[in-house]
Amino acid sequence: MSKNLVAETIAANLADVRARIAKAAEAADRRAGDVGLIAVTKSHGEERIRAAIAAGHTAFGENRVQEARAKYPRLKAEVPDLTLHLIGPLQTNKVRDALALFDVIHTLDRPSLAEALSAELRRGARKPKLFVQVNTGEEPQKAGVAPREALAFIENCRVDHALAISGLMCIPPLDEEPSLHFALLLKLARQAGLSELSMGMSGDYEIAVRFGATHVRIGTAIFGERVERPMP
Repeated sequence: MSKNLVAETIAANLADVRARIAKAAEAADRRAGDVGLIAVTKSHGEERIRAAIAAGHTAFGENRVQEARAKYPRLKAEVPDLTLHLIGPLQTNKVRDALALFDVIHTLDRPSLAEALSAELRRGARKPKLFVQVNTGEEPQKAGVAPREALAFIENCRVDHALAISGLMCIPPLDEEPSLHFALLLKLARQAGLSELSMGMSGDYEIAVRFGATHVRIGTAIFGERVERPMP
């Protein structure tokens, strides 16, 4: 695919996703502007990221700290309003690098990570927005706090580690109705006094918007299928 065709396709895909978000928001009596679209660039190269930027998009998501470090420092220097979201698991030994690069971390999911984040913040690190990841399906292979433990964990983050929690995040099981999980995340957020919800991906973001998502994480619907690349 030529560079121009790539750019045109990504611009059209972004416009389509934005229109679908607006329609879903209207159906839920919400404003489209209250839903942040995160373009997920896992395994996609700089050419596709720049095409999205040229189409007016500046919020991006990455799953791995190492991959983000290889792609985004120069882009962030060139585009001052670019925001970068970490949407994949964060290892405690990558916390310092993550805080230096990401503006939002969606995957705070365990006490050891809360402690590591708190320690770096006390040393003067940049303060990203933090979301607690909830494993709403209680899947053993998936990261996240169990729903029954979420409120206590949020309180622990706030009181014991002085972390400001902005919202909650979830990834519903592939074989279950996503609305059940989005409704559960919304309930937990209300109980915790949180107003932001990171939920919804390419296959279910319109449903997520109807259940109050403030951030949707869209990769395939914007950039096409992922092409796995060797880690730099």
